[in-house]
Amino acid sequence: MLLMKTSLNMTRILSANPAPRYGVATLFMGLLLVAGCVRPQPTIVPTKPPEVIVDKPGVEMVTDFEDFTGRTDAVASVELRSRVTGYLNSPVHFKDGADVTEGTLLFQIDPKPYQAEVDRTDASVRLAEAHFSRIKKDYDRTLSLKGSKAISDEELDKSAGDKAEAEASVGVAVAARKLAVQNLDFTKILAPMSGRMSRRYVDPGNLVKSDDTILSLLVVLDPIFVYFDVDDRTLLRTRRLIADGKVKPARDGKTTVSIGLPDEDGYPREGLVNFIDSKIDAGTGTLRIRAEVSNKALLLSPGLFVRVRVPIGEPKRALLVPEEAIGTDQGQKFVYVVDDKDEVVYRTVKLGSAYGQKRVIESGLTETDRVIVSGLQRVRPKVKVTVKTTEKPSPGDKGEKSTAPKTTTPTTPTGRVEAAPAPRVVVGS
Repeated sequence: MLLMKTSLNMTRILSANPAPRYGVATLFMGLLLVAGCVRPQPTIVPTKPPEVIVDKPGVEMVTDFEDFTGRTDAVASVELRSRVTGYLNSPVHFKDGADVTEGTLLFQIDPKPYQAEVDRTDASVRLAEAHFSRIKKDYDRTLSLKGSKAISDEELDKSAGDKAEAEASVGVAVAARKLAVQNLDFTKILAPMSGRMSRRYVDPGNLVKSDDTILSLLVVLDPIFVYFDVDDRTLLRTRRLIADGKVKPARDGKTTVSIGLPDEDGYPREGLVNFIDSKIDAGTGTLRIRAEVSNKALLLSPGLFVRVRVPIGEPKRALLVPEEAIGTDQGQKFVYVVDDKDEVVYRTVKLGSAYGQKRVIESGLTETDRVIVSGLQRVRPKVKVTVKTTEKPSPGDKGEKSTAPKTTTPTTPTGRVEAAPAPRVVVGS
């Protein structure tokens, strides 16, 4: 069309001005070439709205918690020492690191000097008893002469005194023999309780000093203690909850904490709190707490670092969304929500504790909001999207979706569910 109009105009120009026909003809040919290169604009095809997967926040019962680092310690630990001085006999009656039962013979101090002392004191007892027997007979004869006035009161008193001295000598001898027998028994070092031995610190043939030389170490491994320190902020927060009646103090009943080892996922073990220190450490600003943990498999050893999860407060109803649905914008957390017009809405939220692969939303969402959980890279606010939902039917017979809130227990980032913590707090008055 444009080419036809241009040709018609040029024809009119040439008819009106016949002189410059050659120059105008050249111009005409150039315009024809330019017009032939002009192409029509392509039609704009509307793009398809991006597809996103949405899901409504889960409604679950959760319990707030705090995580701490603890260290294991033996319930009982004894440094084995000798009660008497002497040379250590051979052999030692246990293997290094072996488990022993109460009353097992562990070490033997050379008993010969103490056996000789027992023999000497035993002879002293017999000597004192013989002397007392003779003095008592003299006293009885003197007493029989008192009525006939054949003996004076002075002689009678002297005989009674001799009898009392002889009787006391027997008591001294008996006590010395008892001490000697006791020292002889002390030459055998027995296990005061059942537990696990350390290595021997003294080899046979060495001199052992009474109440000084440490022979070995015996510890009880089942159960085992876990000590951990609660910071002052958590302590004050908990005590305020106790004052408001939202949390029960630990001293009112049994309180459990969850324990996890460094190489374990989650907190599969439970401990019972049995001690809360009476004061805060001024140097660290923390309160020392102790829990008792079962160790029947003897997996735990004293001095091992563990992770401790402390439940705070009663279980409460909360909204949870997957971690992948949460974004960060200059330090502020947000999620994308799809409204009734299938348009994306930017929504800022306040996060709570993490529970496995989900995060508690304290504010910013409702139960009916449709949160984008997949396809976040292709959306922006006020963009229309194609919505797909994730249906997760409950394990019922008909597959209906349950509307009742379920209980969620704390998990680690790997998603393993841990043992449900008791709804009591372990700190507070």
